[in-house]
Amino acid sequence: MQTSELLRKVRRIEIRTSHLVSDVLAGQFRSAFKGRGMEFEEVRPYQYGDDVRSIDWNVSARTGFPHVKLFREERELTVMLAVDLSGSLGFGTHAQLKRELAAEVAATIAFSAIRSNDRVGLVCFTDRVERVVPPRKGPRHVLRIVRDLLAFEPEHRGTDIAGAIDEANRMLSRRSVLFVVSDWRTGAQASPARTRRTDGGAREPWEDALRLARMKHDVIPVVVRDRRERELPAIGLAEFVDEETGERVRLDLGSRAVRERFARVAAAEEAMLADSFRRLRAEPVMLETGGDFVEPLTAFFRKREGRRSR
Repeated sequence: MQTSELLRKVRRIEIRTSHLVSDVLAGQFRSAFKGRGMEFEEVRPYQYGDDVRSIDWNVSARTGFPHVKLFREERELTVMLAVDLSGSLGFGTHAQLKRELAAEVAATIAFSAIRSNDRVGLVCFTDRVERVVPPRKGPRHVLRIVRDLLAFEPEHRGTDIAGAIDEANRMLSRRSVLFVVSDWRTGAQASPARTRRTDGGAREPWEDALRLARMKHDVIPVVVRDRRERELPAIGLAEFVDEETGERVRLDLGSRAVRERFARVAAAEEAMLADSFRRLRAEPVMLETGGDFVEPLTAFFRKREGRRSR
């Protein structure tokens, strides 16, 4: 990608995401995620409606009037973006590639975090971790992350989600928020890495890594998809190339049986992915190329905010 084209893309994403953060997501990101804890701020006279459990009895006894302790959330968070740049992210049939959608969503999350004065870092991965940007603050740092998401050319084409999660887990010493942005396609259907669960179901190769990371961090899977990954058009004979393995296959898409079989297999894979997230209690954000990612992201933040307020 030429420098001038890259700068235009970075600027376009900066303008769009800044607008979204300012007008749509303002405050929601901050409300959706907890800080590291609470720290004492001040003592003030008791007011009607204050929680009696917050009364400072020592100060109250000294002054002869009830006082309460006030605390504020120690806000600063570390937000890590683990973004999949494997070959399958180069696919897209509706307005944009999955990689472009992943970059725009990651940029929006990064700008939201910076607006909340949080630190943001980046792990770019394929079948290995290919680039790491340590967490820092500031708009210039976020622009570097956006530039890397758009311009970085990985050396490999495969996918190892578990390795990326493990690397992020090693980097983060304190409790942090980890967004894993991927299509969550690992080629595991043909791989011995997909093992069996004790109940007879299949286990994804990244499940142990995700379970371990969730014991320490807040892990949010972001799933990017294209509609042609679940249904194929009736266009006759077509050749498909696996961008990660180079394998080629020809299918007669004029055949209804072929299209229906593809749809069944795709639905089964989606159900298996949903089952894995459900068992791990990991709530995913589901996105699709060419669609509006703002509403799913906003709905996710609102749901998290509602859960915190209860």
